[in-house]
Amino acid sequence: MAREDSPPVRTAPARRAVLRGTLAASTALTLPGVSLGAAAPALALSGRPRADWGVQVGEVTTTSGLVWVRADRPARMLVEVSTTESFRNPRRMYGPLLGPDTDFTGTTALHGLPPGRRVRYRVVLTDPDDPRRTSEPVYGTFRTAPARRRDGLRFVWSGDLAGQGWGINPDRGGYPIFDEMARLEPDFFLFSGDTVYADGPLTETVALPDGGVWRNLVTEEKAKVAETLAEYRGNFRYNLMAESLRRFNARVPSIVQWDDHEVVNNWYPGEILSDERYTERRVDVLAARARRAFGEYFPLSPSSRRRNRDGRIHRVVRYGPLLDVFVLDMRTHRNANSPGRETVEPQGVLGAEQLAWLKRELTRSQAVWKVIASDMPLGLVVSDGANVEAVAQGDPGAPLGRELQIAELLRFVKHRRITGTVWLTADVHHTSAQHYAPERAAFKDFAPFWEFVSGPLNAGAFPASALDGTFGPERVFVKAPLRGNVSPSEGHQFYGQVDIDGDSGEMTVRLREEGGAVLFTKTLRPGRVGQ
Repeated sequence: MAREDSPPVRTAPARRAVLRGTLAASTALTLPGVSLGAAAPALALSGRPRADWGVQVGEVTTTSGLVWVRADRPARMLVEVSTTESFRNPRRMYGPLLGPDTDFTGTTALHGLPPGRRVRYRVVLTDPDDPRRTSEPVYGTFRTAPARRRDGLRFVWSGDLAGQGWGINPDRGGYPIFDEMARLEPDFFLFSGDTVYADGPLTETVALPDGGVWRNLVTEEKAKVAETLAEYRGNFRYNLMAESLRRFNARVPSIVQWDDHEVVNNWYPGEILSDERYTERRVDVLAARARRAFGEYFPLSPSSRRRNRDGRIHRVVRYGPLLDVFVLDMRTHRNANSPGRETVEPQGVLGAEQLAWLKRELTRSQAVWKVIASDMPLGLVVSDGANVEAVAQGDPGAPLGRELQIAELLRFVKHRRITGTVWLTADVHHTSAQHYAPERAAFKDFAPFWEFVSGPLNAGAFPASALDGTFGPERVFVKAPLRGNVSPSEGHQFYGQVDIDGDSGEMTVRLREEGGAVLFTKTLRPGRVGQ
């Protein structure tokens, strides 16, 4: 997002308020709704291993999933799985030895799970030198993807966590929106980018417009922009200090993508920063470090992690007969940000290889619904100064710049008669619903489709972005503040809910606001064009 240059009024943090990210295992901080266990060991450790950062599950299919944990020291990961709360006769899976090369994080694959069933698991860490020393078990649960269409499913999506100076506030109980989403009992959470704000340092307090004060929990790594691998790791670790997020992770699997703030605002490959806060200004170097930390701190499959280290994290998650989720990477393969006036643009925002992959996988998909998880919107103008940060460049005429690649994709979807495509995104820090139709568009060779926007989760909210008429968007609903960088305590924190009915196949999209209000509802019918 480009409107990060309007930071809140801040006061400098007191030195004693900066919590060091390398606390020893014997040290812990507990605040209302927030607790911090040990990070990488800095002192000699004794006692049992600990897993204070909770557990996560990702890459869930009908019969498998991937469990994540972080230890406070070198430890062997062990996962026990059961379909009963009593854990009678559990299956046992031995995981990797967790060490400093992955910041003591690791994953274990679970296979042979029953489709469409509630699975319970517990993770235990063992001392590699003394197997009798084990951690307290950490429990989690998730539902595998359904194998039968009639089972139906529900998921939630949003993005933009702890941005624009608004971090973990113990007065609010950390990140309360995650408890609210968990109460909906979704099958998974689509995390649509800006999972951290590695370029957004936090201060101890922020002055609010009403005279109040926002309080941030601040760690050493969050007191400056991230440049080193350790600092990027610390940014991902920071969010796990919120107990509400750890509770959510233990109950709801995730599908995670990234955008710009995992590295630095509005970045593109080959960029050289002019930001004086950075001593390392080569974005490619920063992005490589951020990619590694991203792969360590989310439950990605080994193939996804390899792609991640190479800058390739796009993938399709097949979630049973009703749904395929196409996770895009609109950051790693893009061309340089520019005014977007090119009449020929083979690289675009996806890159040629990713575009070919997306076409191929959409053609292969047998799912009723094909959700395209886009980390940036299509028809909303998101600028980078005088340049284009997203796709639309503000000219409502024929496609130019990055719009050319999207036009090619939309034309392909129409001519191959691919039905059930829905675009979900975040990034712009407000919520809206756009319907795209050729009769309103300058470019007309495509079938109508919907795009739904949500977020932020815990970040500054911003006014609605302008629409670009190239693909004929009509904004059917929008809720956004009238000024920029509205704090989470003032509202405008959003997430979306998607329900797919197993009998009718209908998809119902609800745009929701923190506090539980349903702001907008749209039901889409399978196989229908235009809706």
